[in-house]
Formats: sequence, structure tokens, C-alpha cells
Amino acid sequence: MGRVVVGAGLIVALLLASPGLAAEPVDAARSVIGRQIEAFLNDDAATAYSFASPQIKGLFPSQALFFEMVKRGYRPVYRPGNFAFGRSKIEGSTVVQEVLISGPDGKDWTALYSLTLQPDGSYKINGVQMLQQAPGPEI
Repeated sequence: MGRVVVGAGLIVALLLASPGLAAEPVDAARSVIGRQIEAFLNDDAATAYSFASPQIKGLFPSQALFFEMVKRGYRPVYRPGNFAFGRSKIEGSTVVQEVLISGPDGKDWTALYSLTLQPDGSYKINGVQMLQQAPGPEI
């Protein structure tokens, strides 16, 4: 978690679109991500933390620690200018979701979210890998 990799080419290798994806897990994953980003925008640590997987909660055993980690290491997720969902992939009980983010500094990022299916049927965020995008041509 927290590793930044520069380059858009890596995304193609990691995340291939699959036309036959079941919509339900992808829709659930997108809902969780959107609700967590909304919680970050509202400085609602309790709600943001509620979407973290048990594994993440084991690494950050309090809402305060989790929230501080996100503020410091995931600024584009904490304060996105804009965001949109990209491609998604289902691997067993895991959904990998691409989120295209314009950070607060105007730089473009791709966040690769990994969500795992929980025993209660919900999806929880189990990690986010941030990929900084190369600047595009000026328009």
C-alpha cells in the first residue's frame, strides 16, 4: 500500500477490461469507493474507516491513524478535484477498480482499488495503488 508507480502503461498490463463482467460486484465496489471518497471530502473519519477491510484495519487500528495515513499518503483520494470510474476486473472474490482522479494540485492519477468480498456479502477496500499519469499535451 502507498507505493507510487509512474506510468500509464502499467495499467494496461494490470487491468484488462472484460466485457462479460457481472455488474453487481462492480456496482457494489463503485458504490463503496464513491461513498468513501465522499466521506473523505466531508472529513468523516468514521464513515471512511467503515469501508476499510479487516486487513487494513489491522494495519491502522484506529480511525485517526487511518485518516492521517490517507491525508499524507493518498492526497488525491482524500481531496480529489474530480474522479471517474474506469475499467474493472473481477478475480475470484476480489474486484479491482480503476479510478481516474484529478488531484488537488491538478495532477492526474489513476488509483487502482482492490476490494474483497466479506462474509456478510459486502465489499471492503483492501488496498489502493496510486499511479501518477504523465502530463498530456497542452490544449
